[in-house]
Amino acid sequence: MTRERLSVVVTRRLPEAVETRLSELFDVQLRDSDTPMTREELVTAVQTADVLVPTVTDSIDGGLLGQAGENLRLIANYGAGVDNIDVATARQRGILVSNTPGVLTDDTADMTMALILAVTRRIPEGLSVMQKGDWTGWSPNALLGGRIGGRRLGVLGMGRIGQAVARRASAFGMQVHYHNRRRLRPEIEQELEATYWESLDQMVARMDVISVHCPSTPSTFHLMNARRLKLLKPTAVVVNTSRGEVIDENALTRQIRSGDIAGAGLDVYEHGTDVNPRLRQLPNVVLLPHMGSATLEGRIEMGEKVIVNIKTFEDGHRPPDQVVPSML
Repeated sequence: MTRERLSVVVTRRLPEAVETRLSELFDVQLRDSDTPMTREELVTAVQTADVLVPTVTDSIDGGLLGQAGENLRLIANYGAGVDNIDVATARQRGILVSNTPGVLTDDTADMTMALILAVTRRIPEGLSVMQKGDWTGWSPNALLGGRIGGRRLGVLGMGRIGQAVARRASAFGMQVHYHNRRRLRPEIEQELEATYWESLDQMVARMDVISVHCPSTPSTFHLMNARRLKLLKPTAVVVNTSRGEVIDENALTRQIRSGDIAGAGLDVYEHGTDVNPRLRQLPNVVLLPHMGSATLEGRIEMGEKVIVNIKTFEDGHRPPDQVVPSML
């Protein structure tokens, strides 16, 4: 007797190669439009599916999980971060949660370096001059930026991505410093040539660039708050490719507008797509639409991890990328 295929609901459009493979393996319901599901659509999905494949744009909270049907046994998140999912409630209801870690490390680290260079070398300002047709020729004093070689980089959160950024920054001649919940092993510190700071306050006060790479948790909410941002040197730059909630966006905007911080490069925002309008108006701020992980290779590898997690679960084993509350 042929075993009935798992019912899988995917909440967003995924790369064609990923959708094709999902369709081959499972009884999959794909999304027609590239828009987030409404709350009502998510309710229907959790009531009918064996496996839900959400993305970071979907809020899988306790209220939604309370309406889940008996068949829902796995939430295979298409993304490394799981702060969009109430993992503890899912576990209480016997629903496993998996993610896609490690896949986007290099892509996000590359984008971090791009933002550091874009802000310090004033690339968007130069691009704007060219697009407006205002360029009248080379000038010794036009659009002077700063050299990143020799600058101090303070990495806030030295996990996979933080370490990948440290390696790239070192190749550019930057001095690497970091603050982390736990100090790295001596051999890793030595390899990265990274200096550990137990005090975040002391580190940020001495850095030229602060790069944020920590997850969104209650303990990291507004970790870079108004008080801490005021410790930065007026020549310092802030870059964030992790989670917007880690920085007090309004305080950051005020500091940059007043000239107390030299600039910022942001790929994530405290309130999602609702970006502080004053932040948009600042020429020394580079804003990107959550592009840090946006490579075709990375998106396909994410999909491959989702498929492996579902297939392993279907075969009666623990998904290799299972997430449990103690990991958060």
